Amino acid sequence: MSQKQPKPTLGGQKIRTRKRDEKKTFEPTAFRDEIVQGLNEQGNDLEAISRYLDKQGSRLDYRRYAETLLDILIAGGMLAPGGSLIEDADKTKPCRVDVCVFTTPDDVAAMRTQAEVFNKLIRRYKYLEKSFEDEMKKVLIFLKGFSDEERARLATFTAVLLANQQVTANILPSLFHENLVKEGIGLDFATAVFKTWLSEKDVNHLISCLRRANIEQRLPELFPANKRSQEHLESHFRAAGLGPVADFQKGQQNVAYKKELQKKLADMISSEDDVKEIVVYVKDYMKKNELAEQEVVVLVWNSVMKSVEWNKKEDLVAEQAIRLLKAYAPLLAAFTTQGRSELDLLVKIQNYCYDNIQFMKVFNKILVLFYKADVLSEDAILKWHKDGHSSKGRSVFLEQTKQLVEWLQSAEEESEEEDED
Repeated sequence: MSQKQPKPTLGGQKIRTRKRDEKKTFEPTAFRDEIVQGLNEQGNDLEAISRYLDKQGSRLDYRRYAETLLDILIAGGMLAPGGSLIEDADKTKPCRVDVCVFTTPDDVAAMRTQAEVFNKLIRRYKYLEKSFEDEMKKVLIFLKGFSDEERARLATFTAVLLANQQVTANILPSLFHENLVKEGIGLDFATAVFKTWLSEKDVNHLISCLRRANIEQRLPELFPANKRSQEHLESHFRAAGLGPVADFQKGQQNVAYKKELQKKLADMISSEDDVKEIVVYVKDYMKKNELAEQEVVVLVWNSVMKSVEWNKKEDLVAEQAIRLLKAYAPLLAAFTTQGRSELDLLVKIQNYCYDNIQFMKVFNKILVLFYKADVLSEDAILKWHKDGHSSKGRSVFLEQTKQLVEWLQSAEEESEEEDED
């Protein structure tokens, strides 16, 4: 009988894997245990903690275990999804640190000192900068899993970081998470952050940071859908002592209303709607949304001037402008019932004629037209000529209107003499 032939085997030298090519096992719990033990040995001395972190960075892989490290420094231990701390099955090993953000007193001065630990660590290990911002985004999403005291401390800590620009406002969109908005946690946290932030910096710093993160217009999203009215926003922030934020939000809403009105005006003028109908619509809109008359008259001017394609030649553009403005003078006159509105319109006309070179010689003609059409009063023109004008083309326009002003002044003097007689 034939015997079964053995299978061939490969001979040769066994190739050993290079040490640098070996994949290290990811063991965050082992990293945690070592860091926790080392930090607890430093006691409450934050300087000692900073020195320890600085020294261990050359031995431990902070880049690989950045999330675990930052979890420990903020919450005291490793965070599970949702915000709870991961406990160790081996109860003999400590898995929490004694000093972290969540154990620091809810005091601005104390949080400044705590923030300095992070500042020194990130200055020493620059690659942790992005990890820290990502960590803050994650921690804010986990707010629901923290206690009220922990949320309060985290809010103060977050405000200190933002005020000192250790993180950007790009972390704040985490507060718009559906669950946080629904339960009011996001709004309460943002309110606490803004209060501390304004105690450290002025409102301009706060707004500019929100603007750079493209969220200055998203503040209404912190409120539930049924409470995103301007009244709710203002009452909430004013009741919380955040008047500057309420004023800013009102200004943002005002800008939105003006954009909407300008678009509607452009459509109505383009459709050649009757001037009386336009006046009725604008007055209703102005009253409903509490827009000031001086703001509206400037919007009307802009809409009228954008409704045509202007001729490039000076001699032709003058005739074109006077014909258009004569048709819409009643519309402008409806929103110059106050001296402030007249003066704002005058300055707007001056700046427009300066910015559009072909209108430089048309300015005086526009003023004469508007005076005759009761858009501008002699008091407003005289006030503008005396000290109400802007610096744009001042000498040119003052000289151009010199004859008109002299005539108005003489007419005013004659009127006063008649009154005396």
